Amino acid sequence: MRSADFGAAEGPGVGGPVAGGLGHVERPAHPPDRTQAILEATKHVAGLLKAGGHPFALAGSVAAYAHGVPASFQHDTDFAIRREDAEAVTRELEKAGVQVRVPPEDWLIKARSHGEEIDLIFELARQPVTAEMLERAQVLPVDSVRMPVLSPTDLVASLLAAFSEHHCDFGSVLPIARTLREKIDWDRLRTENEGAPMPEAFLFLLERLNVIDPDEDHREEEAT
Repeated sequence: MRSADFGAAEGPGVGGPVAGGLGHVERPAHPPDRTQAILEATKHVAGLLKAGGHPFALAGSVAAYAHGVPASFQHDTDFAIRREDAEAVTRELEKAGVQVRVPPEDWLIKARSHGEEIDLIFELARQPVTAEMLERAQVLPVDSVRMPVLSPTDLVASLLAAFSEHHCDFGSVLPIARTLREKIDWDRLRTENEGAPMPEAFLFLLERLNVIDPDEDHREEEAT
């Protein structure tokens, strides 16, 4: 059998379609690395915000990754910005060719970079992003690019405040709380979430799992 016939006989099998007529096989492209794509989008937008002098802090699952939590990214990257900076941030991104749109929700704007969604958020779980919150941010490397990242306490506070009867995914927050437990002001979180059923239930779960120490002061108050 001639080599050309051998190549033709292979057809579009495991190696992919034949091209060139001499047994040259085109391999299928590898699927895109979604984690790396999200990191590239994060670095791109953070670089633009830094260059423009706009105060911000990385939030959400990519912020958890920056603090040392194993990568488990959601569908986008979150940045915390102040509401009063939204127009200036929009101009900065659009000037760099980044698509920006205003969704029906009035607490964020959305952008798109490297094919990934970017949320620029003015409110974290109905709490406004403040200058004080951004000042507490820590500058950390994110895939070799340094940028402000929400402090561990502010990060977990935003996740706890998002719990409700309609959204209560303890499983996604538990690894973050477990990894960052020594860096978090748990007394502050207990105080801020006192009387909120879902956050209090999560904090109680952390106690039962020995992730954090029991709130002995609160137990003594209930006993009296």
